[in-house]
Amino acid sequence: MYENRRDIKIENAIEKLPKGNITYKTIRGKRRMYLQWYEDGVKKSSYVKKAEEEDVIYKVKRRKELEKILKSTLINDYEDTELTSQMNTASTLYLSDIEKVNTGAFYEMRVVMGSSLESMYKGVGKFGHRECFDLLEKFIQNDFYGKVCLVYGLRRTGKTTLVLQAISKLPLNQTAYIKALTTDTMAMLNRDLRKLELSGIKYVFIDEVTLISDFIDSASILSDVYAMTGMKIILSGTDSLGLLLSTDDELYDRSYTIHTTFIPFREYSQLLGIDDIDEYIRYGGTFKAGETHFEDDLLDEEASFRDDETARRYIDTAIARNIQHSLACYRSGGHFRHLLDLYECGELTGAINRIIEDMNHRFLIAVLEKDFVSHDLGSARQMDRKKKAKEGKESVLDYIDEKAVVNRLREILDIKNSDERSVKISKDHIAQIKEYLFLLDLIIDCPSESIEGSTPEERILFTQPGMRYCQAQALVFSLMKDELFNMLPAREKGEVCNKILEDVKGRMLEEIVLLETIKTLPKGKRAFKLSFPIGEFDMVVIDEREYTIKLYEIKHSDTIDPHQYRYLINEEMCSKAEFKYGTITEKVVLYRGEEKEVCGIHYYNVEEYLKSIVRKS
Repeated sequence: MYENRRDIKIENAIEKLPKGNITYKTIRGKRRMYLQWYEDGVKKSSYVKKAEEEDVIYKVKRRKELEKILKSTLINDYEDTELTSQMNTASTLYLSDIEKVNTGAFYEMRVVMGSSLESMYKGVGKFGHRECFDLLEKFIQNDFYGKVCLVYGLRRTGKTTLVLQAISKLPLNQTAYIKALTTDTMAMLNRDLRKLELSGIKYVFIDEVTLISDFIDSASILSDVYAMTGMKIILSGTDSLGLLLSTDDELYDRSYTIHTTFIPFREYSQLLGIDDIDEYIRYGGTFKAGETHFEDDLLDEEASFRDDETARRYIDTAIARNIQHSLACYRSGGHFRHLLDLYECGELTGAINRIIEDMNHRFLIAVLEKDFVSHDLGSARQMDRKKKAKEGKESVLDYIDEKAVVNRLREILDIKNSDERSVKISKDHIAQIKEYLFLLDLIIDCPSESIEGSTPEERILFTQPGMRYCQAQALVFSLMKDELFNMLPAREKGEVCNKILEDVKGRMLEEIVLLETIKTLPKGKRAFKLSFPIGEFDMVVIDEREYTIKLYEIKHSDTIDPHQYRYLINEEMCSKAEFKYGTITEKVVLYRGEEKEVCGIHYYNVEEYLKSIVRKS
């Protein structure tokens, strides 16, 4: 009988857990924990060591939950009247029913089993494994008692490929894949999981689980019932924030998480065979669709960051809708907090877009309260003005109709200006949006330090460079639409636009190197940008144990120029850096050319550098 099989498994799980109840005694002024129970009518107790208290509390709680399940209280909460009636009148599933289970005809959700799985994963066999694949294998092959695995990340970061590669290594007669729909419920999932358990399934992969509206508020049944009895459950979904929210509530301390959003250059190069850093700047952050098909939706042949329109759609679907759908499902929509007014007025997407464009340089509250002014445009104007001044000419960008440029850029990015918003953007709005962007792994704080200051300055970097670059491209397109700019000769117009994008690439390269260096440094080392009253070091890597530092300049160039290392040979700047942080052991310029040494400065190829750095313990 099905119930007996389940009861035996639960009883075996209970046997492995501590018996009795937790109690406390005060001995010599110290509060001590004990486990207390009865045997043959005699009260017995056992002292719990301080270091083991948290683990014992967790296991006793789990034992009590399993004991409740034996009494059918928890499972019945997820069953509808019809199924309960069926179980009361017929407690035995006959052979014909078992055959239906094995063929998939017996399930309420979209369940794929057996040989049907082969057609799903055969297309991913030619792809290499992401670095996080080892983490998924670790979960599958080892004992993670009472925990489920969460594979989460933004769209097109390889979640589905990762899952299919894992399925390809498992016995098909013990594996099932479930594709959730918005019409599914946790009651349906619970019933299907019971049937899968009956048919001997040990590994269950549930894709798009966050589409189930009551998942976030009911997810604990997966860990407390099925994972507790030995089933390996791997969850994935487009709304990665929904998975994260479940770990703060229903799956608190019951999940094993794997992040896919951040794709460093070394992985991008290894998996796609692309060694060009400019290609990574243009498309990095997702696996490029079309040519490689290495993304979540294998049928989608549109690159995420092909142009401004695709980037805009990506932000809307992968980020804004991710946040909105997850919050709408979490605690019945009661967790929007400060964002509820923006959400109800349809202005949350615009606010998120505005923050994403501005945050790469410095996050200020005033960004959403002033008229939109692009940092890229200002940087380009300054760059072109310097060059023209040396030639005794005026910059073309000084004659651009800035208002028209800004209005065009706002139109492309679909960003509402402050006078167009019905809801005032507050500091709380900004803080909460920023909080969710951190949770989604879209941004990371890489503080910039000052040689004269003690408090690091916030410096927000993006983990998806292609998104940033597309917004810069949108600026270029808007410039081309400007009336005065469009009257310039094609060659001169093209020159200016190329300068804007080159300037953007240069700053983005600095951020990529800093971000990937920070993520691979072991404990005791850190990296940051160091600013001086005049000038800066693009990156400083400090060994806090040895009191040594390495200084870096990062250039988007394939040629060597003394101007590139002028700060590295500045004696006053170097002396101040050594006094504050430690002895300088190396001075490096990372650029796009070949490895060389000039005046004691090591020139390294930036692409080789990024491919060589790996996380160290």
